[in-house]
Amino acid sequence: MAVEQQPLTKYAQKTASYQASLSAYGSLSGAVGVFQASLGGLTKATDFNTLSATPSNADVLSASATSKAVAGNYKVNVSQLAQAQTLTTPGITSSKSAIGLGGKTTISFQFGSASGGFGLAGETLKGPIASTGLSNGSLTINGTAIATDSTTTSARALAEAINAKSTTTGVTASATPASSDAALFAGFGDVETGVDGTYALKVGGVQIGAQGAGVAAGDGITAASIDEALTSPSTVLTALADAGITFTGTAAGGDLQFTRTDGANLDIDEVVTGSAAGVTGGLGSSGGEVNAGSSKTALSGISLKSTDASPITIAGSNPAGAGLAAGTGGTYLGGTFTQDANIASGIVTIDATNNSLEGIRDAVNKAGLGVTATIVSDGSSNPYHLVFTSNATGANASMKIGLSGTDTDPPDSALADLLAYDPSGAQKMTQTSAAQDTRLTVNGIAVTSKSNNVGEAIQGVTLTVTQTGASTLAISKNTSQVKSNVESFVKAYNDLNGTLKKLTGYDAENKTAGALQGDATATSIQSQVRRMLTSNISGLSGAYSNLGQVGISFSKDGTLTLDSTKFQKAIDTNFGDIGALFGAVGNTSDNLVSFTSSTSATKPGTYELSITQMASQGALTSGDPVAPSTTIAADTTWAVTLNDTTPSNSKNTATVTLPAGTYTPAELAKVVQSSINGTSAFSSAGSSVTASIDTDGKLVVSSAKYGSLSNIALSSTSGTSTDSLFGGATAVAGMDVAGTLGGHPVIGSGQTLTGLAGTDVEGLKIDVTGGAVGSRGTVSFSQGYAYQLNNLATTMLGKTGQITSRTDGINKSIKDVEKQSAAFSDKLTGIEARYRKQYSALDVMLANMQTTSSYLTQQLSALAANS
Repeated sequence: MAVEQQPLTKYAQKTASYQASLSAYGSLSGAVGVFQASLGGLTKATDFNTLSATPSNADVLSASATSKAVAGNYKVNVSQLAQAQTLTTPGITSSKSAIGLGGKTTISFQFGSASGGFGLAGETLKGPIASTGLSNGSLTINGTAIATDSTTTSARALAEAINAKSTTTGVTASATPASSDAALFAGFGDVETGVDGTYALKVGGVQIGAQGAGVAAGDGITAASIDEALTSPSTVLTALADAGITFTGTAAGGDLQFTRTDGANLDIDEVVTGSAAGVTGGLGSSGGEVNAGSSKTALSGISLKSTDASPITIAGSNPAGAGLAAGTGGTYLGGTFTQDANIASGIVTIDATNNSLEGIRDAVNKAGLGVTATIVSDGSSNPYHLVFTSNATGANASMKIGLSGTDTDPPDSALADLLAYDPSGAQKMTQTSAAQDTRLTVNGIAVTSKSNNVGEAIQGVTLTVTQTGASTLAISKNTSQVKSNVESFVKAYNDLNGTLKKLTGYDAENKTAGALQGDATATSIQSQVRRMLTSNISGLSGAYSNLGQVGISFSKDGTLTLDSTKFQKAIDTNFGDIGALFGAVGNTSDNLVSFTSSTSATKPGTYELSITQMASQGALTSGDPVAPSTTIAADTTWAVTLNDTTPSNSKNTATVTLPAGTYTPAELAKVVQSSINGTSAFSSAGSSVTASIDTDGKLVVSSAKYGSLSNIALSSTSGTSTDSLFGGATAVAGMDVAGTLGGHPVIGSGQTLTGLAGTDVEGLKIDVTGGAVGSRGTVSFSQGYAYQLNNLATTMLGKTGQITSRTDGINKSIKDVEKQSAAFSDKLTGIEARYRKQYSALDVMLANMQTTSSYLTQQLSALAANS
């Protein structure tokens, strides 16, 4: 059997040989994979143009730069960070109890910009202040004491004292104009002076008229003479203007009123001399009553404005003397609200099932309106507050909260008193945090941003600001990373070359051949990579077309070497061209056409682009111009179908609710756009619309998507009908861009053209975002070394690649040998059984022969004895 088993050794030797080849290909595959990994930072030409961004003060900001940035040093000063608006309801006793009667009420959330000063409007200063002033300690604002004393006798003086502390309080003050009583001159009597009497009327120290002794009534100062003195031109008018005093009305009409615009106190004095009955008439003396003289002081109040639109806290020993009430608060004073159509709006419905703070909170959060609702307890007797916080930062993300009922029914009054908030109207909620932008300067130029991630303040640079303060930002070419990537590429190739040399070569010293010596696949891989590295790159317009020009060349032993000096010179002189030498580059001659991507099948070259059809959007345009004022009724809902497919899919249709109100055409377009875009069915699918008023005054609603799958349709469900706005207009579907590239057919999808398989432009993808039909210049494409090598490595390691195919073949051979060995082993079992059977038969035969031999011996012995 030992002889019979000798062929198994040959099978084992074959298996070992195949296993050695398989192991060798595993090593080769690993080396190719490592080499491919080294190409990661070189395959895109844009990787070579990235810049580093280093701030001097990392606490203030961090930054990243792209190839569009310009190297240099930039001074950045951050004065304000973006934040979201927060609104808080007045406190109530329970978060679970029902609010109101439970009637159906729709709460709408709109987002936009609130303008107008946010602060407090004070009342007129109290009378004693004009003579005694406001004692120190009477007023504190946001925890800062305002320095006042006996000289603080007017609103102007108080405003100056407040503004002196504005840096610490964050509050500025302005004095309101001081005006005399509107009825002060009603019943002005003709002035009569006796033999020792005189009379003078002064306003703010300006003498309006004077009368000496012994003048009869009607011959001196009268209502008519006062009006004449106030008639232009006159020295009185000039003096009043110099004092900042204006007037309205007439003395004769009894409605003469003086106003001092600077907020200083306005004194109106009647100066009388003489005996007790020496003067009659004047202010309030139409019946000829005796006038002993008078002095009236008109005071004004102050208006406070928060510099960051946050609530203002008033305290002190006598804030009422300053015309202010102790406590914390603030509203928009004469504010306006302008909706931002680019921020989706939304609605929630409150009824008897959810009309508690907790119910409203849950309804708002579930609706996904871009608002987070929470409940806060402050521990007071009415502790529970509902808090709304916008999910977006920026001054354009201020909230307007409207409430409407159903049909002609008004909203629940208790809910309206709790939740209504309109910067231009009722402000039932309290703004505790204002929506604000990031504000900064870059090299002295003012910049604003909706978020703390500031893009394009510096072209190609994104800033992330984290606190206020100053920092310089150094933008520089990231040449060290490029050099490191190239060095890694050279090393990875040499490692790959070393692996191939070891596997395919012969070790003369040890007299051993490599596991893949003479292997055609391994030799082919070696030659393909080397041939690719020694070829010039076609289609490049820059300074370089081969590796040797940037200092990368082959040594005599077949390894790559990097001449650092030559490479550094290339970086210093033509840094931008190095990227094209390694990565894939696509360029277009038309700035409204952009290169997007390519595949390994795309052939380098320059291709003429011809456009036969521009992409368009699906749209619906009203039949007639929109009315100057449009009222959207309560509970208005539309069925909107957006970007539907063929056959139609119900997922592309959703119910949209519009907030009730009366709108101008521009406001109506914003309401329609934000309401549709705020519908979760569309926002989750990435679908949206734009709405605008065209030059003819018509309302146009367009899908934001381009192409044949861009379409929109509207129909009424309740409330204001779509026909009342659009007049039964027919919607127009969008179209895909169409054309040819280098004369080759392409596939259009929206604004994107993609080269067809089997053509030179296969997989070449471009976007055409504007312009007109016709010739649109050229699209150039080239493949650098790293890009080509990466594609080659991917092909080699792919399911049908050389290495995979070869290893699959070896594995198949191993299995075939194993089957042959197993079959032979099975055959050996039968041979051994036959040998054993023959041995057993021979053993029996031998035993029989031995028995016969013994018998014959015995018989012969017996015969011998008898004889």
